[in-house]
Amino acid sequence: MESSTQVTRVADTRCETGEGPIWHPDEGVLFWCDIPSGRLLRYDPKRDRHECVLDGDDALSGVTIQEDGALLLFRAGGRVERFDGGSPSTVATVGDAAGTRFNDVVADPKGRVFAGTMPTGDRLGRLYRFDTDGSIERVEGAYDIPNGMGYTTARDAMYVTESNAKTVYRFDYDPETGALTRRRTFLDVRGEAGIPDGMAVDADGDVWSARWNGSAVVRYDASATERERVRFPAAKVSSVAFGGPDYRDVYVTTAGGDDRASEGDGAGALFRFPAPSGVRGTAPFRSAFPTD
Repeated sequence: MESSTQVTRVADTRCETGEGPIWHPDEGVLFWCDIPSGRLLRYDPKRDRHECVLDGDDALSGVTIQEDGALLLFRAGGRVERFDGGSPSTVATVGDAAGTRFNDVVADPKGRVFAGTMPTGDRLGRLYRFDTDGSIERVEGAYDIPNGMGYTTARDAMYVTESNAKTVYRFDYDPETGALTRRRTFLDVRGEAGIPDGMAVDADGDVWSARWNGSAVVRYDASATERERVRFPAAKVSSVAFGGPDYRDVYVTTAGGDDRASEGDGAGALFRFPAPSGVRGTAPFRSAFPTD
């Protein structure tokens, strides 16, 4: 169902690949990335201002918030960095991801981080779990672009997007061990334009899926029935996150800002719209990967 919601362009950036939005409740700001440039961007809604807080030398694909408020940055070459406003410091490197880059990442309720990597010329993407004891394990399976992830409200299942398969999977999830089992299809959008990209899950358990080359964010209930579709003036809608002091604002990143003539007038910009009446998100889980 098409939504009549009006979206607001809050940061008229021209990101090549804007991604990874995450609300930082300690600072009251939204962070997001421009993947190829390695830039980390920040939007402050109180001042209605955005800025680049880090201009990296290689790709930056995803961010989590640590328990102490610092950020974990997931980069090219399997590298993970800690960033707290100074110079980033490398805290981990995944050796068999040296020839690729991370893609979407998400912390879990116990402080672990799940992070996907992009496919290479000779293999599909992979999914890794960063545990709170500092260990890093590859999760079973291979993915043609692992992407948006999220958890059910009961914390008993986890969603994982496989973009080029145009599928969102649902796994049984054990919060005590971080194990993912019994993969099945939650959402199959092979009959639609665009591919599923980043996602968010609201406090009622509805899944909000960004649609790359589909110019939309689509909301589904827990049975995968579409509830509404919010349109954007950008073809490549890349990810979605809830923010604001009560998590009733929906922030959306887009890509293609280097070619607005083809990609849309809002390509590469950051957008916001109000959540529907009675709908709110939840605070992002914090990572607890050791960085000392």
